[in-house]
Amino acid sequence: MLRTEKVLQLRGQQGRSVRVVREHYLRPDVPCRSALCRAGCPRDGKLLSDDVTHYVVPDCKVVQDYLEILEFPELKGIIFMQTACQALQHQKGRRQYNKLRNLAKDARHDCAVFANEFHQHCYLPREKGESMEKWQTRSIYNAAVWYYNHCSGQMPIVMVTEDEDAIRQYGNETEGVFVISFKNYLDNFWPDLKAARELFDSILQARREREIESQENNGKEYPEHLPLEVLEAGIKSGRYIQGALSVNKHRAQLEAFVRLQGFSSKETEIQSDILIYGAKARNRAIHGDVVAVELLPLHEWKGRTVALCENETEDKAPSDTTGDPMPTGKVVGIIQKNWRDYVVTFPSREESQPQGRNAQKVLVTPWDYRIPKIRISTQQAEALQDYRVVVRIDSWESTSVYPNGHFVRVLGRIGDLEGEIAAILVENSICVAPFSEIQMSEMPMSSSKNPWKVSPEEEKQRLDLRATHLIFSIDPKGCEDVDDALSVRTLPNGNLELGVHIADVTHFVAANSYTDVEARARATTYYLADRRYDMLPSVLSADICSLLSGVDRYAVSVLWELEKESYEILSVCYNKTIIRSAYKLTYETAQGLLDGDTSVVGDILELKDLDERTRQKKLAELVWAVSKLTDIARHVRVKRDSCGALELEGVEIRVQLDDKHNIHDLIPKQPLEVHETVAECMILANHWVAKKISEHFPQQALLRQHPPPRQEFFTELRECASAKGFAMDTRSNKALAESLDKANDPLDPIVNQLLRSMATHAMSNALYFSTGSCSKEEFHHYGLALEKYTHFTSPIRRYADIIVHRLLMAATLKEKKGDVNLFSNKDLEELCKHINNRNRAAQRAQKQSTELFQCMYFKDKTPETDERCIADGVIYSIRTNGVLVFVPRYGIKAAAYMKNKEGLVISCQGDGSCEWKPGSLQRFQNKITSTTTTGDSVTLSLFDHITVKMLVQTSRCHADTIKLEIIKNAPHQTVDMEVSQRNCQRVKCDLVKAVSQSAEAAQHAQEKRVEVIDEDFEKYCQTKGASLYQLLEEIRDLALLDVSADVRT
Repeated sequence: MLRTEKVLQLRGQQGRSVRVVREHYLRPDVPCRSALCRAGCPRDGKLLSDDVTHYVVPDCKVVQDYLEILEFPELKGIIFMQTACQALQHQKGRRQYNKLRNLAKDARHDCAVFANEFHQHCYLPREKGESMEKWQTRSIYNAAVWYYNHCSGQMPIVMVTEDEDAIRQYGNETEGVFVISFKNYLDNFWPDLKAARELFDSILQARREREIESQENNGKEYPEHLPLEVLEAGIKSGRYIQGALSVNKHRAQLEAFVRLQGFSSKETEIQSDILIYGAKARNRAIHGDVVAVELLPLHEWKGRTVALCENETEDKAPSDTTGDPMPTGKVVGIIQKNWRDYVVTFPSREESQPQGRNAQKVLVTPWDYRIPKIRISTQQAEALQDYRVVVRIDSWESTSVYPNGHFVRVLGRIGDLEGEIAAILVENSICVAPFSEIQMSEMPMSSSKNPWKVSPEEEKQRLDLRATHLIFSIDPKGCEDVDDALSVRTLPNGNLELGVHIADVTHFVAANSYTDVEARARATTYYLADRRYDMLPSVLSADICSLLSGVDRYAVSVLWELEKESYEILSVCYNKTIIRSAYKLTYETAQGLLDGDTSVVGDILELKDLDERTRQKKLAELVWAVSKLTDIARHVRVKRDSCGALELEGVEIRVQLDDKHNIHDLIPKQPLEVHETVAECMILANHWVAKKISEHFPQQALLRQHPPPRQEFFTELRECASAKGFAMDTRSNKALAESLDKANDPLDPIVNQLLRSMATHAMSNALYFSTGSCSKEEFHHYGLALEKYTHFTSPIRRYADIIVHRLLMAATLKEKKGDVNLFSNKDLEELCKHINNRNRAAQRAQKQSTELFQCMYFKDKTPETDERCIADGVIYSIRTNGVLVFVPRYGIKAAAYMKNKEGLVISCQGDGSCEWKPGSLQRFQNKITSTTTTGDSVTLSLFDHITVKMLVQTSRCHADTIKLEIIKNAPHQTVDMEVSQRNCQRVKCDLVKAVSQSAEAAQHAQEKRVEVIDEDFEKYCQTKGASLYQLLEEIRDLALLDVSADVRT
């Protein structure tokens, strides 16, 4: 290893230039990452293919400007030099640098990073007077020549650059190493890759337009952003406040909020979000950016809008529609840009207008209301008017009203199902390409003729439970990916043994394998309304890892010894096991056994071919096991309830689809006690595994925290509860749970559901974290009332569970063998942030796809004549110009206006029917009164039942939405009285479980998935299996949607 020096010119805090000399070490054995290497470089990990015609080396400028073209999987054999990677980080920021790193790790892309600046024969010191750009180009060319010689001339090297001088200087200097422009490379090497060449033209055109605009525009539309070092100093001193910008999508042009982040060493008196009012104050920050905010003087503070408003809002809000003044500020700088791909729509022919002198400039409208219009340059505007397309933002200069971007690709026609689904995936940055051949090559072999079998080696090392334990699973009908099973038995000493057995996915998914890297990137299985995209290949999720009955499977088992009467836990052990599930029960069958219903016995396939005596014996054993499990679960639940656990109960929704893939109906089902039995067992396992891994790895265990909500978020809940005479104590989770349990109106169970919904809206999100990143006091899970909690029970569909399995196995091995290789605290915390981000994306995509199908359901119906468009609604919030209404029948929450755009107000006739008349509205805390000019008045109060009509508000540029119209000031009486009575009798419905979801309690109802299989929809699935995953979760999420859902109230 050689030591040299790097001389850097850095700018100090006072603005003076400082010369810094740093040691720089060079070594001869930096791996080349090529399969062609014959020089003995390490061959572990991902290697560049030897099955290509050439290797391509992009220079710094090409990597910075055209990285998205280099992402095309058709481009193979790409070598990213360390010099180019570091230049990307310095010029484009950490986000783009991480994108490049992930690209290099991705098994689907044939590319690699070569650390040329640490290689003894590749590093070149910068010469005196040499510009940074010239040195970078020279370094990359020198490394390309070394690479060619290192591979013994077996593979030509093509260096691509935008530097004409470099092309002239190096073009013919070395045989086998070619230096050409990137355009020349695409035209000659990839003439059939039309999409790449079109994208190149789009990026090039956008860059030229920006250069022209910067020369022409001298006037400032926005203030300049402060330098990063000024922002950091200001945040540290307390002058500026750092936070993430969240735009209110219902008032996107006016209202945004900054959610506070760390304040460094300086305390702040601001405890609420900061309002950013108007585009000028937002100063070119885009939704999701991390910004620095300066507070305005107190007399300039404003209140948030309390009126219902259309998404495409007018620029000014009436002064009487805002609430109390709140901290208000302006953006003075952007700390981190979180730009992504955006789905947009071109203006229609009627809307198209020439943009200045250059008619190629077009303002496109993003699908997401929170994103401003984007100006792009294209010649395809007219041809793409009927399509959803993807664009990327390149810059937003202070001289420009709008950000500048470029066209990327076409998704599909507006209104087409596949195009709209593609838009949802892009908007949530979800990439779900089919699993690659190299990933599938890692999968074990299994087929109907030659099924997978337990290996003799594993049989010796694992605890064999096949002959000693009655193990069974309880799942929804049609479930294929069974990742958990249960057991309970009496021990020789009279005590009980409870077992939770989870599929041993990590045995088949080795750390850092291609399958593991892909699963880590996806982080979760994505469930949409009509399809799912798996985290793991189906050979694992639906076969080898699925704990089906009658077959041997590897599992990780948690076994507790319980006192026979009190069920107190005496001991616990964790083992790698071999199990053979005896029964694959459905929820309905298990509940029937629990209730003593003998008619369900015929549904147990495993008992069908037995003689009567054997059948009765086995049935008695099974009934005892299910009953004992339920008793244990009741005991565990009572113990958690005493600590303040929030409500877990809810109902499932059975979904019926028609031949056109529209939702035909949503049928609510009564919850079963066995749902809670299984959920409690999963909670118990997750809790004990969390204690185990955090004990052995106090600085690097993956746990799940649920912080207590901020008290100001409970204001609406307390006010609404008081309207019904209930008091809400929100000082602790236990006090809240007890208050919610007491807040029951015997005449209207919907009241309790809506109060729980409001409590949910106040909750913080549960998050994964590394134990080394926060204090033990922050480990607590508010919703479940547990000191430590994690996710262990669903490794087939959650990557966090895979990490936890590895931690658990490492903890047990640590007791026996010593050191193990795990993520550091820093790396684990970074991974947790990624998983949290992907989980939020999965939830948003799930909700948006459900909204899409709900709109499709009502769009084909005539509201005036179709009875299905009329339903009972319950008022749950009062605004200045209308009310927010919950429709239990469809799980919909939406706005119902009492004053229309013409200024008319709603008026009720003698029979309760409504019509529009001239008049005025007066809003009170718990009610709103509409008074016509003739003196007639009608008052709607919180929790009133009204009859509403479902309408679909279509939008060419955005997603369609459901809109409600009040048609009668009285409850809706359905023709089917049986359905009506069933809905009215439900004490705990969708929203009760929705409360639990945000509070994390419903995470465990989600442990058992409701899957509806329909062969007609298999073409939409990435794997054979459920085409609908627990639409309950989606409907509940949708039910929690408020007009202020994106901004805390």
